[in-house]
Amino acid sequence: MKSLLMHSPIVVAAGWIGAYLFITLLPLLILLIYPPTGRDFWIEFSVALGFIGLAMLALQFALTARINRIESSYGVDIILQFHRYISLVAFTLILIHPIILFVVQPETLQLLNFITAPWRARAAVLGTSALILLIVTTIWRKQLNIPYEPWRISHGAFAVLAVGLGLAHGLGVGNYLGLFWKAVLWIAIALTAFWLLIYVRLVKPWFMVKKPYLVEAVRPERGDVWTLILRPRGHEGFRFQPGQFAWITLGISPFRMREHPFSMSSSGENPERIEFSIKALGDFTQGIKDIEPGTKAFLDGPYGVFTTDRYEDTAAFVLIAGGIGITPMISMLFTQAQRQDERPYVLIYASKTWDDVTFREELEELKTKLDLTVIHVLKDPPEDWSGETGYVDQELLERYIPKRRGTRQYFICASPKMMDQVEAALHQLEVPVTNIHMEHFNLV
Repeated sequence: MKSLLMHSPIVVAAGWIGAYLFITLLPLLILLIYPPTGRDFWIEFSVALGFIGLAMLALQFALTARINRIESSYGVDIILQFHRYISLVAFTLILIHPIILFVVQPETLQLLNFITAPWRARAAVLGTSALILLIVTTIWRKQLNIPYEPWRISHGAFAVLAVGLGLAHGLGVGNYLGLFWKAVLWIAIALTAFWLLIYVRLVKPWFMVKKPYLVEAVRPERGDVWTLILRPRGHEGFRFQPGQFAWITLGISPFRMREHPFSMSSSGENPERIEFSIKALGDFTQGIKDIEPGTKAFLDGPYGVFTTDRYEDTAAFVLIAGGIGITPMISMLFTQAQRQDERPYVLIYASKTWDDVTFREELEELKTKLDLTVIHVLKDPPEDWSGETGYVDQELLERYIPKRRGTRQYFICASPKMMDQVEAALHQLEVPVTNIHMEHFNLV
């Protein structure tokens, strides 16, 4: 019992949160050990905010390194959302740091004179400038028409400059990092952060080069969806849990950092043949249909916690999909059919028209292999349609989900608007929040 508790996802996730808070608050703990004496409270408070903000920036490298142990506790989508929001928090703390100093000690405004200021002040100005550029180019990347690949390179460069110059500023001031062990501790934090960046940008792509895939075929599906079929070349591929996803680099070197996340749509029991079903929506996805067989591909994965495999003790599942959100669901169903799973599955599948229903025929076949009930919900149904129409709302859900809500796990993958509406409806129907799982489309 103790062993199971120690390895439960909730305990592991709580442990990572504790580790994050400890590292973030480490500057305050350090300040309590041999602190400078006789200094104004607001100056001390300002410095504390600066160090906390710098620690948060250093931890950002860990959040984006796709560390499996961390990712498996939360999911990449949640981690990246946290990364985006916490960046703004760190940015705010770092900006408040000099503002307080300028108010309390107006004479420090002369440190903004880049020509006459000491090098430690110049480092602070340059580091803050790099951080401002990082935030601006990230929030308004599309408005500034910055392509993804150059943005990602500049994003890493600005992050390194912000942390490196921020640390140089702290070391130069010396009041708080004057002791040797304090300096070593902060340098170790910065070097660890930089190593994580090197790992993501150089080491991981090198490993990916060693395990290439080849495009076997591109198969058209209903709903303007194309299934990309890959086979490993010179290796056994990787086994994944149904519902997970991988980052695909197609036709170019993985060092180019032009990768795209897609859910696997094939069975997790067939690592020798991995399929991705991709809807033609943007520049990259529009070109999937033109990919030639034999094209080299590279995969970084699997990732994600949106999988039925995490709930082996659950009596049954309710899957709610909208449009291309069927992709992880079909992987779950293919896998469980191959495993001869006897548990009931209910799939509520929203589509625009009957012809847009991706995997329509495959779902009919799966009914013969699984205890599967499929409810199609069409926005624009044909004249002879007798099924559900409109939207997946609370009234519709109440007709199909069991009265004992807590006996099922509920998986939702659709557009953000539909997911929000379905989640709210499930809450109104008193489905336990711990039983609701969502997969977001946009990770970049």
